[in-house]
Amino acid sequence: MSESGTTGSGQGGGGGGHRAGGQRSGAGRDGSKRNAQGRERNRSSQRSFTENSPAQRTRRADPARLVAFEVLRAVAAEDAYANLVLPARIRHHGLDKRDAGFATELSYGALRGQGTYDAILARCVDRALDQLDPAILDALRIGSHQLLAMRVPAHAALDQTVGLARAVIGAGPSALINAVLRKVAARPLDEWLELLVSDETDATRIASIRYAHPEWIVRALRQSLVTHGRPVEEITELLEADNAAPVVNLVALPGLGSLDDALENGATPGELVEGSALSSGGDLGRLSSVRDGTTRVQDVGSQLVARAMAAVDLSPGTGAGTGEVWLDLCAGPGGKAALLAALASQQGATLLANEPAPHRAKLVRQALAAVPKDIWHVRTGDGREVGSEQPEAFDRVLVDVPCSGLGALRRRPESRWRRTPKDLADLGPLQRELLKSALDAVRPGGVVAYVTCSPHPAETTAVVSDALRKRDDLELLDAGAVLDSVSLTGNLESGHELTAQLWPHVHRTDAMFLALIHKKP
Repeated sequence: MSESGTTGSGQGGGGGGHRAGGQRSGAGRDGSKRNAQGRERNRSSQRSFTENSPAQRTRRADPARLVAFEVLRAVAAEDAYANLVLPARIRHHGLDKRDAGFATELSYGALRGQGTYDAILARCVDRALDQLDPAILDALRIGSHQLLAMRVPAHAALDQTVGLARAVIGAGPSALINAVLRKVAARPLDEWLELLVSDETDATRIASIRYAHPEWIVRALRQSLVTHGRPVEEITELLEADNAAPVVNLVALPGLGSLDDALENGATPGELVEGSALSSGGDLGRLSSVRDGTTRVQDVGSQLVARAMAAVDLSPGTGAGTGEVWLDLCAGPGGKAALLAALASQQGATLLANEPAPHRAKLVRQALAAVPKDIWHVRTGDGREVGSEQPEAFDRVLVDVPCSGLGALRRRPESRWRRTPKDLADLGPLQRELLKSALDAVRPGGVVAYVTCSPHPAETTAVVSDALRKRDDLELLDAGAVLDSVSLTGNLESGHELTAQLWPHVHRTDAMFLALIHKKP
């Protein structure tokens, strides 16, 4: 739980603090002045607004908080992805940059901290949380995040959250929300955490509560650290990094894009990879290079693994890539494919981008549109069939397999509450089949880059080991060394037993895994 609260300096987005003149002066209110609905009869202009009197508060929904509420509702009711819903709701409500930042922090923060906030709310509600209307629970999570992890004054958080509830849920539920949030506001987050873990002895359970991760994910990440050669004691740093709001990473497509307009608008040069920049966010669509597709939003971990595949020297002395044919086997929605196509264009190669879902294949074509059309082609079809249909046809193959996404929890805050251990078991066969297809599709002397956005051994080293055991024409290249060669630092310390693993708490990237598998000539 490490939300910084940097957006909204205590007033809250959309006028969250406009009632700040109302101090805690409601203790002397005469209850007899209320009508049967609990509303104050006295209309004196001298009355004050307090956190004790929901009927005396605003009845409007602050747009920034309304956006956050709508995002949480879409995530819970429609299985939507916050990163897709949020921009659309911001545009719909016409939020300016400041309020958009507030809505973003509130949406993502409430989703990241959901497990911890629910544990706190369970102490403040007189019934099981699953007996609450889901909309009420989402409003309580939004209020809790403001009270406990953002620099919003308590009276503003209470006033605005109850006003939101009155506007979109109803007057009755707003009284419950007011009462519960008053209890939440009685303690700061540190005190709540100490109370919640005071009777706990299990380290995994304690970490789950403190850092808002399901217990199975805490165990999985501990196992992942050990598997990839890092101290298990780093688990706290890793969980904290998952809870930090990520900086937006940009990439200028090599030979095509420029970061000049991004840098002129507050972005800073990236420290890990050439042609990258870090942005505080905002409306990146206002940048001309983003609009024309030559500059793209892409995590630097994804940039590194794509560049690593392109950089492997397959023909010493002849220059990597010349005349080669490359394959992106799981290309949707097209971020890595666009970078690979730009690199292929520079190196005299061509790229086939494969995507099974037609709507995602359309996104791949849109992503590739900025690259000369003679460089790339999009295939819509099952990646598991490419190896048999086009055997030994490609020099380089990137297979970024569908995975649990445990390495991108900081950017996909709802994922930690959706995923289950069963997902690992269900995805395993697909990952192995896609890797087999990639290995069949690569020519002797070529390379397959096996990539996941997960550090879990079931999705990384176990899949690669299974493939190597079944064939005698494969060998691992030193993926860590290749990553170092395409990084600006030259020393990422990501390699372990020839595979490479990036980490949010070490590299400030998604937890991308890379294995470079060479098919022997």
